[in-house]
Amino acid sequence: MRTPRTALPAAALLAAVSLVAGCDTVGSGDPASGSGPGTSDARSVDPLANPDGTKPGLAPLDSGQDESAARNLINRLATKGRGPRTGYDRDEFGHAWMDTADGVPLARNGCDTRNDLLRRDGRDLRFRSGSDCVVVAMTLHDPYTGKTIAWRKQDASDVQIDHVVPLSYSWQMGSSRWPERKRQRLANDALNLLPVDGRTNSAKGDSGPASWLPPNSAVRCAYAVRFAQVALKYELPVTAPDKRMMLEQCGG
Repeated sequence: MRTPRTALPAAALLAAVSLVAGCDTVGSGDPASGSGPGTSDARSVDPLANPDGTKPGLAPLDSGQDESAARNLINRLATKGRGPRTGYDRDEFGHAWMDTADGVPLARNGCDTRNDLLRRDGRDLRFRSGSDCVVVAMTLHDPYTGKTIAWRKQDASDVQIDHVVPLSYSWQMGSSRWPERKRQRLANDALNLLPVDGRTNSAKGDSGPASWLPPNSAVRCAYAVRFAQVALKYELPVTAPDKRMMLEQCGG
């Protein structure tokens, strides 16, 4: 049905007011608000163009050339069976979000890893009074769901920092035998970390790609690439089913 001409000025005015207010309004953190699945943040960078993880987001790979490069990368992964979880403890990877894990981007900058990642990926950032580190509110485009989250620190769990290669997964694939310093790097490496919707991250647990992929299908190949980048950097094998699933997401 056509909108009456007399309604257009009011609609335009409402849109303008909403646009201005959008920079200052902080919502409840409900991922149901914002854009729908399949959308992407204009600031997001695809993982092939972001090999150290210092740029924001996880943009889709949308060309055949990129998918071919993705398959080449994934094919370099070694495979082995998943070992037992015996002895795993989060503390084996250092205390959470330490700023002293040498050898990774953003280390020793005076800001803990979690806030580094919120600053990297968030928009319309607000900081605690007197701080340029502690983020208390922001807008986040969640690559895993394709939705936009208006986040506040008092609802902290609405946004969680995902280890793309889960720490427990790495333990079962060989990090149990690493020096502690290497495990600390994996736990705090920006390449392995994405701020995402909390409920979605909780659903992932310590799954590999064969048993969990982002609900937003547009980023599944990009997610597979990031998983592979981390595994290759830390010389971690993946399971054969995980490797097959990763290749499948990139047209293999």
